[in-house]
Amino acid sequence: MSGAADPGAVVAVARSWIGTPYHDQASLRGAGSDCLGLVRGVWREVVGAEPLAVPPYSRDWGEVGGREVLLEAARRVLLEIEPAAAGPGAVLLFRMRLSAPAKHAGILTAPGAFVHAYDRTGVIEERLTRAWRRRVAFAFLYPARG
Repeated sequence: MSGAADPGAVVAVARSWIGTPYHDQASLRGAGSDCLGLVRGVWREVVGAEPLAVPPYSRDWGEVGGREVLLEAARRVLLEIEPAAAGPGAVLLFRMRLSAPAKHAGILTAPGAFVHAYDRTGVIEERLTRAWRRRVAFAFLYPARG
């Protein structure tokens, strides 16, 4: 896709975050990150300065209000693609429950694997199992460095 960041660079940077401990609202490789912090950290290394200020958010932000906050922000700065077209380097947004807003994010590293930050595990790379695949709601690409 024209205008998209190099998928190989996105995957390499995402993998460099593996082992970072989980920490709510953090985005510092090696020190702490949540799933949004991972996506933000990869943005900083691949694209440049973050384009949006992230307001403080509670752990239950996805269960209150019903707004697609994560999706709305992603659509402002990332390049949306069909989830079926997502390949390595794509950012995936997941619905943890069918009727709930998308509230989890990860980055595809291979057709069947992704990196994400998860409570109790930190930043890990794992298989994109059937359980994870059925939760994928949206997919995006990082834009090329401007």
